[in-house]
This record gives sequence, C-alpha cells and structure tokens, in this order.
Amino acid sequence: MNALHVWLMSDRPRSRRQAALGRAYGGWRSFAHNRLATAGLVIVLLLVLVAAFANQLAPYSPTVGDLRADRLLPPSTAHWLGTDDQGRDILSRLIHGSRITLYVVTLVAVLAAPIGLLVGTVSGYAGGWVDAALMRVTDIFLAFPRLILALAFVAALGPGIENAVIAIAITSWPPYARIARAETLTIRHADYISAVRLIGASPWRIVLRHVMPLCLSSVIVRVTLDMAGIILTAAGLGFLGLGAQPPTPEWGAMIANGRQFVLDQWWVAAAPGGAIFIVSLAFNLLGDGLRDALDPKAVK
Repeated sequence: MNALHVWLMSDRPRSRRQAALGRAYGGWRSFAHNRLATAGLVIVLLLVLVAAFANQLAPYSPTVGDLRADRLLPPSTAHWLGTDDQGRDILSRLIHGSRITLYVVTLVAVLAAPIGLLVGTVSGYAGGWVDAALMRVTDIFLAFPRLILALAFVAALGPGIENAVIAIAITSWPPYARIARAETLTIRHADYISAVRLIGASPWRIVLRHVMPLCLSSVIVRVTLDMAGIILTAAGLGFLGLGAQPPTPEWGAMIANGRQFVLDQWWVAAAPGGAIFIVSLAFNLLGDGLRDALDPKAVK
C-alpha cells in the first residue's frame, strides 16, 4: 500500500495513466479529509440505494391506501412516518419519491451541463460577435428567476414530469456557460493552446479536445452545487401541480397535499419537507467538498 501511495503521489509520473490516477488519488485524499463533504456523499449514496431498491424497501404501496382505516394516522410502529389523507403510507411514498428526485436532477444535469459547457467554451474561444451574441442570450435567461422562467416554460409545454425536466434544464444552463467562458478566457492564449493551433488543429478540435476538458471540473462543481436548487425548483413545480401528476409520489406534490393539514396532522407535510432539506443539504456539502478537491490552486 505504501509503494502504491508513493507511485500515485510521484511528482514525476512516467505515463499519462499514472498522472491521471495520481490526480484522482490526490483529489480523493483532499475530499476525504472534509468530514462534512464525506457526510454529504454518504447521504447522496444512500439516496441512490434507496431509489434503486425502492420496491424492496417500501413497506406499503406508494399509491394505494386504506381510506377508511388508515386515514391521517400519526407516526407509529405500523407507519413510521404516518399516513396521508388517502390512507397511504408516507414513508413508502418518500422512498418511491426518491426515484423521481434522482430522475429530475440526473436528466437536468445531463441536459443542461453540456449545453452550458459548449456555449461557454465556444463563446470564450471565438470572441468577437460570436461571444457577444451568445452572452446576450445567456443574459436574457439570467435576467429572470429560475422558478418563474421554469413556470413559464411548463405553462407552455403542459404539466408533467418530463416537461418539468425540460423546463428546468432550459433555465439551468446559463450559469454553466458563464463559468466555462471565464475559464476559457484564461487559457485560450496559453502556450499549449498556441502550440496545438500551430500544428494545424481546427478551432472545433481545440475547443472540444483541449479547452472543454480544462473547464469540466469547474462545471462539475457548479452542477453539484446547483442540485439543491434543481430539487427545490422541481418541488416548487410539483407543489403548484405542474410537475409529476397524482398519484405519483413526488415530494413537492406531497407537501402541497399536506398543507391543508399542517396544523393538526403536521407529519403529512413535514416528512417530505424534511427529505427535501436533507437531500439539498447533502448536495451542497458534496459540492463544497468537490470544489476544494478539484481546485488546481489548492495545496494538496
């Protein structure tokens, strides 16, 4: 193990593989020393496991309940988090709702991050009128609050979880474009970029093969930090009835359903609200840890 550590931490790597593994190992060591970030990673991994094994973990059906016998029961050994106004077990609905939460944040990240990365790197490298045009479009999107803009797109597309994902993705890419552009402006005149240009590489090859990889770490950190905002936006759309439709167990819709019972049957709204809080906090802690671990200026 000591020999492997020395090999990974060598300041004179003998191959690209050794250099890449050494950077990954150094980043992991920095990340692991941050206890809060590690706690956030553990919570996110638990969320993934819960979503993956929701059918096995949920004690009851998430959509069907006993309206006569189990309506609005408080937390007990039979129903750990109580039941809602339809007699459905809240814990089971939370467990299955974790799938929707992961579905939304994953699709939004997959859709929005590449768009923002491409727009930002092209804008920063090209400069001139291309930069001005792309950044003005970005400014238009940034001028509106994310939730308000998402509401406008969902109103145009129609309610539903797929349309909510598209709306959130459309409103999420501008910050990634700004970060990628700032990173590109700092490296486009670097010596190694000039060397690649001199050997005949096309602008698209330079952007895709040499500029984008250098901007990727900053975008990944921003995406992780934005996960909490994505979750809250999705919950807000669900709360307003524009996200997942009943009886789908979506956390925002569960809070909307429980707001009429919040004074007497507080657990109906408190349980999904607590889940949103914990998961959002976990993604923020994870993002802070990744920012410190992936910062090239940090001393490892």
